[in-house]
Amino acid sequence: MKKARFKYIIGLWSFFTVLSCSTEDSSLENAPTPSQLDVPVLFERNIIAPLLPVDNPLTEEGIALGERLFFDPLLSKDNTISCASCHAPAQAFSDTVQFSRGVEENLGERNAMPLFNLAWNFSERFFWDGQSFSLEHQALAPVTNPKEMGSTWPDVVAKLQDHASYPDLFEQAFGTTLVDSVTVTKALAQYERTLISANSKFDKFLLGEVALTPEEQNGFDVFMDEARGDCFHCHGSDKNPLWTDNDFHNNGLDAVITDVGLGAVTGDPADHGKFRSPSLRNLAFTAPYMHDGRFETLEQVINHYSEGLKDSPTIDPLMKKVALGGVGLTPKDKSDLKAFLLALSDATFVANN
Repeated sequence: MKKARFKYIIGLWSFFTVLSCSTEDSSLENAPTPSQLDVPVLFERNIIAPLLPVDNPLTEEGIALGERLFFDPLLSKDNTISCASCHAPAQAFSDTVQFSRGVEENLGERNAMPLFNLAWNFSERFFWDGQSFSLEHQALAPVTNPKEMGSTWPDVVAKLQDHASYPDLFEQAFGTTLVDSVTVTKALAQYERTLISANSKFDKFLLGEVALTPEEQNGFDVFMDEARGDCFHCHGSDKNPLWTDNDFHNNGLDAVITDVGLGAVTGDPADHGKFRSPSLRNLAFTAPYMHDGRFETLEQVINHYSEGLKDSPTIDPLMKKVALGGVGLTPKDKSDLKAFLLALSDATFVANN
């Protein structure tokens, strides 16, 4: 009797072991496929590893889902506006107009920032005014902003849940057919982290693959020279291939500040008029410039820093020559600086996205 019971117990143990292993194997088979960022050589040389949240690891299925969502107007109130409507690949994921139009032709208030190298935003603040603290959190706001997509998350979730293919895609990416704002924004963030730009002419120069023209070389020298352009403090250098400090500055656009920028987020008057320094990569594709798109050309941007600075109570100390109106570049230095800045543009990034 004891022997028979022993055999019975062994049999049950074997059955549940097989069941457990088969269930585990099944879950492994259905798990999303891990993916890694293709980190550029210059980034590895000069920058610490990208910031990748542990609760949203990159997967092939999550990235593919995020890309589809990025280009899908279902996320908007009237199914007319997608993320790509204001962040177009041909413009390095920015817009060609000063202020983008959302649903019902509503006009925005800020210029659409370009999207690339977002996994290296070490400030972990997003938008011009730093109102969001992660890519996942950043993706929440445009959906409900009445001047952008003008929808609600319950409506967006309902449309995606009722869609013919989205529930299966969410299951492949996140292990559940139930759609919610968390998984939507996680997928979008995964895709956006794969938008990496690091193949400009200047990148190739730093890798020893091409030479700069004399004009581009002088333009770089102007950029790095504290007595001339003095641009590198806010916008990086050959040792910072992001070409931004990802910090917030009042760069002397206005004597009277009407858009307080970071100050509205922090509540600190000392932050009034401060906006995030954008990357100088891909300037050939991202006009107009500044947080409000006030400058249509690079010449206007350079002229601003050369002779157009305006003093205000929160002007950044790095605007050292504000009392003189700017750094006072010669016409040749202006022209050469522009040539260098354009050498930071990555045509392959635009062509491949």
